[in-house]
Amino acid sequence: MKFALKTTLLATAVGLATLSHANFVEGKDYQVLSNPENIAGDVIVVREFFWYGCPHCYNLEPHMQKWAKTRAKDVAFFQTPAALNSQWEVAARGFYAAQQLGAQEKTHQILFDTVHKDGNRRVIGTQENLANWYASQGVDKAKFNSLYNSFAVTTKIERAKAGAMRYQLTGVPAVVVHGKYVVSGEDAKVPQVVDFLVNKVREEKK
Repeated sequence: MKFALKTTLLATAVGLATLSHANFVEGKDYQVLSNPENIAGDVIVVREFFWYGCPHCYNLEPHMQKWAKTRAKDVAFFQTPAALNSQWEVAARGFYAAQQLGAQEKTHQILFDTVHKDGNRRVIGTQENLANWYASQGVDKAKFNSLYNSFAVTTKIERAKAGAMRYQLTGVPAVVVHGKYVVSGEDAKVPQVVDFLVNKVREEKK
């Protein structure tokens, strides 16, 4: 009897979830790009564009990190620091320099907290401030500075800029699903819409 009750409750929950997903509307909950990117292969690509100085990005981050840990195996997730202007590019270069040094995953949330929880926005204002901050997290300052304007980091910056332009982004946070759909927002609804669109891409691939 208990098993039957649990099954009924589970079916009800699934039904409600399906109903909720069915209510996601183009133009309201997500945008469809007029010139979608052609991504080959079976993997579905989800790309999160952000800036460390953006409070909305900070609010969204825990929801996306939770989603990333439970995403399906056929979904690839990439964090992309938006470099839409020279100010944002400072933090973006720091992100990629730290990534090259294998420190990005360790420092990512801490830097967000430093800016928004601790109120230290100056840390993302200049290369020197960033270098000192990353050094405080155990990153070699000399290596960080050597990578900051390196060809490898500059290439990633140019790709990030090209991606933002291709996806017609004017602000962040923005989550791009398989180069075709764009989701904006800062709450737990965003990953729900992302999952809805991931399923939509799966259906389109059939």
